[in-house]
Amino acid sequence: MTEQQGREPERNLRRGRRIALDVGDARIGVASCDPDGILATPVETVPGRDVPAARRRLAAIVAEYEPIEVVVGLPRSLKGTEGPAAAKVRGFATELARVVHPVPVRLVDERMSTITAAQGLRASGVDSRRGRSVVDQAAAVVILQAALEAERLSGSAPGENVEVVI
Repeated sequence: MTEQQGREPERNLRRGRRIALDVGDARIGVASCDPDGILATPVETVPGRDVPAARRRLAAIVAEYEPIEVVVGLPRSLKGTEGPAAAKVRGFATELARVVHPVPVRLVDERMSTITAAQGLRASGVDSRRGRSVVDQAAAVVILQAALEAERLSGSAPGENVEVVI
């Protein structure tokens, strides 16, 4: 039996760089991927307490990287329900969509992304208390890799599109 037998062929991934965000109250982790959507890498951590300044910095990152879309992690509970944190991220994503228009913004499930990122960093010797901004970037990488994999498997854009309110 060859490696390809018994496996469904991978669907094509849309070509183009993407930006992913892990939005928190204090910080926003930012990641990007290559134009082929193979590897997500950390970009920076944007201070999040001054929301207008954070949106301006994110708009500058979007202008610099010229992505085909921005993927924002949506914090859901383990049961898949949405609470106050998800409502806050939805509001942030809606405003961001207006600021970065015409680049689309998509919300994707980010359950466990920060925990996964922190565990990976701990395993590689990074102290999560001293490297919280690194954890935020790593969480954005986890969100983006999951979104890319979901698109690769389904053949369609991941998550849900954020409507632009102008």
